[in-house]
Amino acid sequence: MKELLLYMAKNLVDDPDSVTVTETENEDGKVLELRVAEGDMGKVIGRPGRIATDIRTIIKTVALRTGEKVTVEIMD
Repeated sequence: MKELLLYMAKNLVDDPDSVTVTETENEDGKVLELRVAEGDMGKVIGRPGRIATDIRTIIKTVALRTGEKVTVEIMD
């Protein structure tokens, strides 16, 4: 999951070297924290949050196929 999120985010932003994904565990499953450069935040979130919603949907769909529960958080 982490690699998939990294791949998607790096292809959306202008500064792919600043993209990081941190994976943690909580009682609900895995949490993937996505961090990008401040200038690229709009490219990851999208106009009304459409891109962020699509990223979360793709990750959740892949996670369901593998039997995992994964949440994506976009960090400031």
